[in-house]
Amino acid sequence: MHLSRNLLSGKRKYLFGVIVLSFISVICAAFSMTGSDDFNIARREVLLRRIGHELLLQSGDSTSRVLPVKKIAENEYQIRFENDLTFRPDSLVNTTGRLLAEDPLAHDYVVNVLTCGDSSVAYGYAISKNKKDDIVPCKGRKQPRACYMINIKFKPTGINIAQSGYLLGSLPFLAFVGFIFLRSVKPRRALPAGQYTDILTLGAVSFDAKNRKLIINGKTIDLTGTETRLLVIFALSPNQTIERSRLQKEIWEDEGVIVGRSLDMFISKLRKKLELDPNINIVVVRGKGYKLEVSA
Repeated sequence: MHLSRNLLSGKRKYLFGVIVLSFISVICAAFSMTGSDDFNIARREVLLRRIGHELLLQSGDSTSRVLPVKKIAENEYQIRFENDLTFRPDSLVNTTGRLLAEDPLAHDYVVNVLTCGDSSVAYGYAISKNKKDDIVPCKGRKQPRACYMINIKFKPTGINIAQSGYLLGSLPFLAFVGFIFLRSVKPRRALPAGQYTDILTLGAVSFDAKNRKLIINGKTIDLTGTETRLLVIFALSPNQTIERSRLQKEIWEDEGVIVGRSLDMFISKLRKKLELDPNINIVVVRGKGYKLEVSA
């Protein structure tokens, strides 16, 4: 009985630890992923500006500006230029691929070069992590000087900020689950340590709680698990009144059922086993509970 109760307590502690660790992990994951996304977005915008800068240099323009990179949709960005430029598709493909290789999340993306006037596609291609799925047409044709915008759309990877938000939003639910769990596994009031290893002496009676035995005048009497737990409480507070509610709580609360008549029945059985020693008796203290009277 004692071993099974220890195992039950150990399982409860283990489950509680799992819930706490899960709760902490979700918090850390949500915040770390949000911070990681912010950093990767900032880094990606720097790489996109470098792409624009190198395209201007290849066009023979070393003085005009690359305008601020614009985020036009989730995972889609637009590179704009102050002046007109010309470009060679093969140089655009090579420059973009070389620089975006520094972005750990940019494995798959689509590039469309748009004319500023009507946003028609002047040139476009797609790059895939699986190189055989790349779509790169007409690399050798130089494009005329004009006003261009370059749209680059990345394939979503990992967990984005919105998903991190969902994780953060789930924290109140996890907190509620943890609260319900803790309510349901409220630890039973523990009895003092060592109670199941020592042999207690009550007058002429030796009480071996560990092995659930009474030794009275050389006679050994076996006790049940419930009788042992009851007598431990009494033996640790001899000649003191033990409230009925405390006995019910400490003996039966872990089983989830408290029955008043059960206590009376076990008290009666325990009293009969102790009656071989006339100096020991469990008496009723009316309106309060019970007392283990041990005469000197």
